Amino acid sequence: MKLIVYTDWGSRWNPWNSWLWVHIMDENWWTVEQRYKSLWIKTNNEAEYLWAYYWVKRAIELWSQHIELYMDSKLVICQLKWEWKIKKDELRTIHADIIKLVSEAKITVQYNWVKREDNKEADRLSNVAMDEIN
Repeated sequence: MKLIVYTDWGSRWNPWNSWLWVHIMDENWWTVEQRYKSLWIKTNNEAEYLWAYYWVKRAIELWSQHIELYMDSKLVICQLKWEWKIKKDELRTIHADIIKLVSEAKITVQYNWVKREDNKEADRLSNVAMDEIN
């Protein structure tokens, strides 16, 4: 099964409580699930990496064999595609965790960067989550 994952994160300050939102769809673009998760105090880049990790993991739990991950963090996407170097140790650790997760599950992941304006639904939902909780 192929799953399409759009995700975004939100925080009112940096670093501070971070909220991740995900919209997972099947290959016919039917919604499989929408959910959010709190990361508590994280920097922007840590939150961006962790949102990729958590939602790839969730797609694997849903028995996906192929994941198309869409996010508006060019840093994370380019580093996961091995196009950019990783300079921060904390990001290198999360990056390694994602690669290990994908490798052990024997799945394929297509990492896609989208412009922020093309990720509006995930952005809107991350703000809904922050407004509900805070």
